[in-house]
Amino acid sequence: MFDETDFRRRAAERLHRKAPALHRLSDDDLNPEARMIPEGVAPKPAAVLVPLVSRADGLHMLLTERQPHLSRHAGQVAFPGGRIDDTDESPVAAALRETEEETGIARSFVEPLGFLDTYLTSTNYRVVPVVGIVRPGFTVVPHAGEVADVFEVPLAFLMNPGHHARHSRDYQGRERFYYAMPWQGRYIWGATAGMIRNLYSLMYETQ
Repeated sequence: MFDETDFRRRAAERLHRKAPALHRLSDDDLNPEARMIPEGVAPKPAAVLVPLVSRADGLHMLLTERQPHLSRHAGQVAFPGGRIDDTDESPVAAALRETEEETGIARSFVEPLGFLDTYLTSTNYRVVPVVGIVRPGFTVVPHAGEVADVFEVPLAFLMNPGHHARHSRDYQGRERFYYAMPWQGRYIWGATAGMIRNLYSLMYETQ
């Protein structure tokens, strides 16, 4: 079920062909009584790559771990990506550019297949997740100033809903909930986990 052939078939049927213009998911979805996203403020456009690498035991999702010294989201697990610049032709172009800058993986190794639902983060970024197959043979060169590590997680683990835990933290006196998917000492949570959950919902939840 989690090999490249099956994933491509599902992607052709279930992923969005065009990036949804408006967000459908957000960090506030699990927090109707403790919202953080500001109302009436235009979100900043961003894009990430949801990279899937074909390995002998099936597809693996490639993720980054941010440097611990960064002022925002230090040490967090994230997809490669970032803000869409005026010079980017599209969200796909931005995701591929950011992936190359952060991981050293050249865009020639990536084949975009489609889009997940657009996701609004608590920091008011409207993120377009671009799902792509990454051809093996690439060399990982993490951006020294931003990325502490680049690692892979089996897609079979991430697409198991039993691993989609709901955790919570206190934020300014309010309890906020989020998805979390701990894996071998890595804590995948927040917007990244929310987008992974969306991949599961689109691709595997309904057969």
